Amino acid sequence: MKIGIDKIGFHVPEYFLDMTDLANARETDPNKFHIGLGQDQMAIIPATQDIVTLGASAAAKILTDEDKQSIDMVIVGTESSTDFSKSAASIIHDLLAIQPYARSFEIKHACYGGTAALQQAHDYVALHPDRKVLVIATDIAKYGLNSGGEPTQGCGAVAMLVTNDPHILASNDDSVFYSEDVYDFWRPAGHDYPEVDGHLSNQIYIDSFTRIWEQNKIINHTTSSDYAALTFHLPYTKMGRKALRAIFPEMDETEQQRLEARYDEAILYSRQVGNLYTGSLYLGLISLLDNSKLTSGDRIGLFSYGSGAVSEFFSMTLMENYQDYLNVEKNKALLADRTALTIEAYEKMFSEKLPVEEKEYHFNDATPFAINKTKGFIRYYNK
Repeated sequence: MKIGIDKIGFHVPEYFLDMTDLANARETDPNKFHIGLGQDQMAIIPATQDIVTLGASAAAKILTDEDKQSIDMVIVGTESSTDFSKSAASIIHDLLAIQPYARSFEIKHACYGGTAALQQAHDYVALHPDRKVLVIATDIAKYGLNSGGEPTQGCGAVAMLVTNDPHILASNDDSVFYSEDVYDFWRPAGHDYPEVDGHLSNQIYIDSFTRIWEQNKIINHTTSSDYAALTFHLPYTKMGRKALRAIFPEMDETEQQRLEARYDEAILYSRQVGNLYTGSLYLGLISLLDNSKLTSGDRIGLFSYGSGAVSEFFSMTLMENYQDYLNVEKNKALLADRTALTIEAYEKMFSEKLPVEEKEYHFNDATPFAINKTKGFIRYYNK
């Protein structure tokens, strides 16, 4: 039985900041952002939109009414939750009008949450082949104005429909995982922004990949030549490239060039969006599918990493005629049609927050699923 991704889509807000403008405002060489980090643009979200807005918008693009009647599990992976108790999944379940007899819950482990959700969805469908699971990875990466992490911010969501006999990608059920207790990135309760040990985080990321890559070769008996492409978690696009190049010594130059060419195709969207935390690996996957000339039967390797730390490497195989189920033109139009912000407008939007008082407030954001009201610490969304 083949289980995997039947449909996949993403959503980002309608605003972005050009990284050259940010570099000039921070009196920094733009090449540090464009080349050093591998980032060209950064998605910016207004206060009237959040992970629910992003996640519901991503899912709405791929679901039919028939899907909504067949889905009986909604899983949201996020590290940007707006509530310590109530799950964003229950709100998204309602906004999308998915049939009521369904489970809905959140999963958290830094940037790994989306992969944990995807694997749980796979296991559920394996036991219930006639069911469908909606997996959403949705996050807002914020580090603060003028902070060291500012140029690696971003936001967005990826939605995946996991089913039996999928149209796009089938799991090869070959996951290899690795965990260790380390404080490279964390956000204690009461902190608006995460604490980051940047040097340690980069090193743990690369070390985790090389360890898990070696374990994968032992367990699954594969080499780089078995994969049409390798995709990575992308906190910034240069990070995944460093990990990829860490295993270059075992390849000849032709193999290195082949995998790096696929990597360049997989980061095209992330260069324009920034960090999606849980969704970054899967935005890279969408970019690869949209921009590469792959064929059915090709095997794609995916490296997922979540600080703290856990990592997983697994692979999926492209289905026959998978191209017919992609949304290439719509995806590219979404990125092309956004509005560029000035530095002043970006800093103003970044600093705006929803009221935290109990009384009622109304807002005029007509964006689908945007927050239109807060009352009694409850957010009300457009439907």
